[in-house]
Amino acid sequence: MSEFNEFDQQGSVPERSTGSIISHAFEMYKGVFLYAIVAMIVYIALGYAIQLLTGFDSGAIVEEMRESGDYSNFSYWNMPGFRLYLTFSSLLGLLLAPLYVGLIYMVNKYNTKNAIEFSDLFIGYRQNFVNILIYAFLSWIISTVALTLCVVPIVFVYPFLMLGYPILLFENASATDALGKSFNIVKENYGTFLGITILGFLISMAGIVLCFIGIILTAPFIMVVMYSAYCAYLGKPRQISFEK
Repeated sequence: MSEFNEFDQQGSVPERSTGSIISHAFEMYKGVFLYAIVAMIVYIALGYAIQLLTGFDSGAIVEEMRESGDYSNFSYWNMPGFRLYLTFSSLLGLLLAPLYVGLIYMVNKYNTKNAIEFSDLFIGYRQNFVNILIYAFLSWIISTVALTLCVVPIVFVYPFLMLGYPILLFENASATDALGKSFNIVKENYGTFLGITILGFLISMAGIVLCFIGIILTAPFIMVVMYSAYCAYLGKPRQISFEK
């Protein structure tokens, strides 16, 4: 059973600007990056297990195509195991969404100078779990539709999803309420949210450019940006505690 304490006097809140929110996210990420790495390792390990289970190996197939020089008939949909891999990996993304919410919870504990415990990473499986899954599913549908239209629309659509997870966690909202509230706030401040979304994802993807394994270090940064944006527009959230 969860309860919400009064606002903690400690902790910082960024200004409502792209630069301030990104800077705040950097400061917060320094305090939780080891736990973020754990979350990424879990995701990558399970993703690799799914590849083994489905027999899908994009690297080997693309390498074979490169050697043959035949790209004319290339299609992921026709690759062995791809459809099964896509199904299981999408399901994995949904089931791990509470893990990302747990990282946001840890960031808030770090910001409010509360002791962080490893079990905090799994709070999303205890706090508002069903709504987190529903929201993750709705976000997946919205993102997929945007991607099928072209890659560009996802850049302009995703900002509307940036506040959903923090709202689900700190306000114990329903999935639809979180989506609606996030949309209403973002549409009034779209330029700022577009900026933090683009910068947040560029930083999150920087690990690929520097060294592919570096993605483990940088990918979770976007979740911290969500927290900083929440603080900027809705105030520093109350700390959640659980009765033992």
